[in-house]
Amino acid sequence: MALGPEDTTVRPVGFIGAGYLIYLTQAGGPAGCSDLRRIGCGLDIDYIVDFTAERMTWAVFTSHHRLGPRRRSGRPRGGRHEREQTMTTQASAAAGLEGVVATSSKLCYLDGQRGVLAYCGHDIHDLARQATFEEVCYLLWHRRLPTRVELGDLQTEFARARPLPAAIVRMMRSLPSGHAMDAVRTLVSGLAHHDPDAGDDSPAASLRKSVRLTAQVGTLVATLGRLSAGGGQIDPDPVLGHAANFLYMLTGDRPGALASRAFDVALTLHADHELNASTFAARVAAATLTDLHSTVVAGVATLKGPLHGGANAEVMKMLLAIGEDADDKRVDTTIRGMLAHKQKVPGFGHRVYRTEDPRATHLRQMSRDLGEQAGNRRWFEMSQRIEAVMQEDTGIHANVDFYSASTYHTLGIAVELFTPIFVVSRIAGWTAHVLEQYANNRLIRPRAEYTGPEYPQTFVPLAQR
Repeated sequence: MALGPEDTTVRPVGFIGAGYLIYLTQAGGPAGCSDLRRIGCGLDIDYIVDFTAERMTWAVFTSHHRLGPRRRSGRPRGGRHEREQTMTTQASAAAGLEGVVATSSKLCYLDGQRGVLAYCGHDIHDLARQATFEEVCYLLWHRRLPTRVELGDLQTEFARARPLPAAIVRMMRSLPSGHAMDAVRTLVSGLAHHDPDAGDDSPAASLRKSVRLTAQVGTLVATLGRLSAGGGQIDPDPVLGHAANFLYMLTGDRPGALASRAFDVALTLHADHELNASTFAARVAAATLTDLHSTVVAGVATLKGPLHGGANAEVMKMLLAIGEDADDKRVDTTIRGMLAHKQKVPGFGHRVYRTEDPRATHLRQMSRDLGEQAGNRRWFEMSQRIEAVMQEDTGIHANVDFYSASTYHTLGIAVELFTPIFVVSRIAGWTAHVLEQYANNRLIRPRAEYTGPEYPQTFVPLAQR
């Protein structure tokens, strides 16, 4: 089928090195590489990087429009070896892969300029106000909201899966004291040995493991927190939802409506966030076709880092250090002192958002409402004061971590559990991304910009050194 420019849409999606633009073209029917080269779409096409002939064809190709003379041939001179040598030696690496498009996904939409976050097309504000975490899990796994019957079935599966194997509880009790995320990482790995689908990596089994593991992780983190505080294990209540069950198993008290709703909103807001570091790590692991539990372990290990999942704990440590009895003057002096000494104020700034993090909007309200109900608004008021100083002095907005700290603290959650709670939520997104990676897999294998000693180096024998 011959294609013309009217049949093809082309847009740039990223860079491979200096001058190598990656373009994505959608063709309305089958097309060969020659057709794409012939069309050209006004670009100097050097070579096809990838091509998939399907009913709706997506092809990725490059236009090397800044280096060297224009070429009409389908391949650059010198063949593949020379091409790769040029790309790796002349490329400039993007620090932290910032701005690099690494994959396509149907799960999460971000617009940092407008402060937009959506799961499968559903705005986060709608989900936070109207959906439950269970509905969000279903949405991420199936890319649509559940019917009442489907939601009921998922809730039943969650209730059935929540109790932990006795061996896992024994393992939990046997672990030495240390960072809670170390325990979570080990225990998630241990759960793989007790999963009935452990040896089955089919799509259906991977989905069942996603459901089962999401339910279990909530119980795992709550029980870990309970035991660490010297309490006894509390079995999950099949009547309670996911958020309420967590608070019940952690505290021993059945939470009120506001507490349950606040924690449910927090879980919803943290469920997914496109290719954040831990999700990317999980997808990289999935691309090797390792098992689902292993991909989640990769996510947990990455989330542990203070530049990712540990930020809300740092916020609360900062608030506690300032002191609950601090007046506004002390708050202002502390924050401006940190800024003067070039110290990072935790809970502010984001790699994507250039306006307010939409998740912060809801957590701010939760922090306020919980403080009012508890008769202690000081943690919220202190947070609000810090936010005002940061806006006045830097213009930097609060992110999702900032108000989640005072929200969790008011719910009676220990600081040591803040990052593990992130796992309770984000496992929904991790598993959804892993399932997506499995469904359309290609091994993720980027290149590095070489900055070492010039090649070739002269080898000096050991006796002469």
